[in-house]
Amino acid sequence: MAEPRTPDRVLIAGASGDTGHELLSVLRPTELTVRATTRSYAAADTLERHGADEVIIADFFESADAVRAVEGCDIVYCALGTPPCLRHATGGKLVDRTGVINLITAAVAAEVSYFVFESAIGVGNSRAGLSLPARLVIRGSLRAKRDAETSLRRAGVGYTIVRPGKLTNAPPSGEVLVGEGGDSVSGAIPRADVARIMAASPFTPDARNRTIEIVSRDGLSGTPKRLIDIDWADDSLTVPRERSRI
Repeated sequence: MAEPRTPDRVLIAGASGDTGHELLSVLRPTELTVRATTRSYAAADTLERHGADEVIIADFFESADAVRAVEGCDIVYCALGTPPCLRHATGGKLVDRTGVINLITAAVAAEVSYFVFESAIGVGNSRAGLSLPARLVIRGSLRAKRDAETSLRRAGVGYTIVRPGKLTNAPPSGEVLVGEGGDSVSGAIPRADVARIMAASPFTPDARNRTIEIVSRDGLSGTPKRLIDIDWADDSLTVPRERSRI
């Protein structure tokens, strides 16, 4: 049996969002070639300044754009999400569902080795980690992410589904609590911590094919349940290299 190839090029889908920017910061010093996507031509220069080697303008509602985005990539980091709007409550056509599923389908066809999906506490069996009023406000988005999670679990590609609590722009906390099983942890977490967990997931055997809930210890609400201990492969993210932009 052939040895699995060493990852070379990774895709950050949704790179122009806040979590996407944090992922770029984490992956910038590594040996990986980082391809970033955005729907806005105006955002391309910003993504390059944040560390993207390649920038692709893509609308993931279009299957062809998803196919073009994943071409030649070994790992997909999916940070797609719908900006605040009425559709968070009503549902309908959301990138959290349609766009993510298009990206999963393209990744499978391109034989991508690993897919990391940023979901949210409140999705599926983690609904107890989000208050009822909050669930009602974003119920359409939560259903969309639930459908995307289901599609990824059935896709046959290696994956980690990361469900963070309420996202903040605080500095990294340095201590992340990881739960598994839905009703595990509740609270908040800096986006910088989420990005670090997402970035390390493909290189962490214990994270493979798992759905995890994460909050920072400082942001914890209530009593945690079903905490798990994962030895994150942070050393895979600290290898410097000479940067060349394409």
